[in-house]
Amino acid sequence: MKPSTTAKIINYFIAAVWLVNGLFCKILNLVPRHQEIVASILGYEHARLQTLAIGISEIGMAIWILSGVRSRLNSLLQIVVIAVMNTLEFFLVPDLLLWGRFNAVFALLLILVIYYNEFHLKPKIRPHS
Repeated sequence: MKPSTTAKIINYFIAAVWLVNGLFCKILNLVPRHQEIVASILGYEHARLQTLAIGISEIGMAIWILSGVRSRLNSLLQIVVIAVMNTLEFFLVPDLLLWGRFNAVFALLLILVIYYNEFHLKPKIRPHS
């Protein structure tokens, strides 16, 4: 059974979020605030290198999403990464966030979209009996 058109569109949207944040915000440094957040949390000495590593990881996440390989594991990992990252930012650098602590609301919405898309919109694969 194939995912619905809605599930595919949402999947592309989620992958685009990871791609934009990884490529444009971190690797190309078009949003320097991202590197400031990394520097504030992990230290200034290697902030650029760490920001690049995070950006590459985010692009890798986008590719993994589009591949469809082990999509449930992928979705769970996305949820954990988003929750941990946003919890750290909420407490450690709220002043650097675009919407301050209100960013947590958008993070929660993204988590809910990822969960709903993977565990409700996509068909379950049942083993043959």
